[in-house]
Amino acid sequence: MDLGFRGEVTDFYHRYRRGYPPAVVDTLVNAFSLDHDDVVLDVGCGTGQLTLPLSKHVGVAIGLDPEADMLTRARAAANEDGARNVTWSLGSDEDLTTLHSLLAPRGFAGITIAQAAHWMDHDALFRSCVPTLRPGGGLAVVTNGKPLWQHDTAWSRALYDVLSTWLGTPPRATCGTDDDSQARYRESLGSAGFTVRTAHIEYSDELTLEHVIGSVYSAFGANSLPAPDRRPVFEEMVRTALEPHRPFNEPVRVGLVIGTR
Repeated sequence: MDLGFRGEVTDFYHRYRRGYPPAVVDTLVNAFSLDHDDVVLDVGCGTGQLTLPLSKHVGVAIGLDPEADMLTRARAAANEDGARNVTWSLGSDEDLTTLHSLLAPRGFAGITIAQAAHWMDHDALFRSCVPTLRPGGGLAVVTNGKPLWQHDTAWSRALYDVLSTWLGTPPRATCGTDDDSQARYRESLGSAGFTVRTAHIEYSDELTLEHVIGSVYSAFGANSLPAPDRRPVFEEMVRTALEPHRPFNEPVRVGLVIGTR
C-alpha cells in the first residue's frame, strides 16, 4: 500500500506532527516493565516520534516503517538526539516475525503501533505479535488525538469546511481515534489472548496558523499535497476561514489500548 508519506510530506510530518508527552512513555514503561535489557519495536514508526523517547528506557529500540523517506528523517532525528541504541528497518507489519528472529530472539518486551493501526490488518497483526513477545511483554495501540478538523470548536469546523471545498469531499478519516475503532482494538487484542486495559492522557495546546497548515499538509499524501504554486491559495483559504476564531486551542486526548501477556 502506497500511503504517500514521502518527499516533502516527510518534512511536514516530522515538524508538525505531535510527539508524545512523558506520561505516555511512562505508561508504556510501567505496563511492560521495560528495562535496559529489553528490545522494543515501534511498528509504523514514522520519523520516530515515539521510538526515540522509548529508546531512553530500553537496550534497543527498532523503528519499522514502509516509507524510506520517513526512516531517513528518523535516522537524522536519532543522530540529533544522540540516540545510539536505535535501528531502523524498512518494511511493514508483515515483517514482524522476521525481525523477531533476527533482532530479538528472546522476544520483544513491547510492540507499539502509534497513530498507524488504522493502516493495518490489526486482527492479523495482533495474533502474529503473540509468539514474538517475551513473558510479561505486550502490545500497545496509541492514538495521538483527533485530526485537527474533527474537534467541536469553531476553528476546527471552519477547517473542515475548507478541506471539504478543497478536496471536493468531506474528510472522514478518524485515524483510529473514534470510539468504534478503539472498541475494535480492545476486542481484537482480547481475542488474540491479551489482557487488555486502556489509559488516556489529556492536555490542551494553542496552535499557530502555521502549525495548523503544516499539520494538514502532513496528512496529505505526496500525490495530493497541493503543488507549491497552489499552496498560497490554499493557505489563504485557511487563514480567511480560521482568523475569526482565534485562539486555535486544541484539546488533545492520547489514547492507549494496552495488551499484556
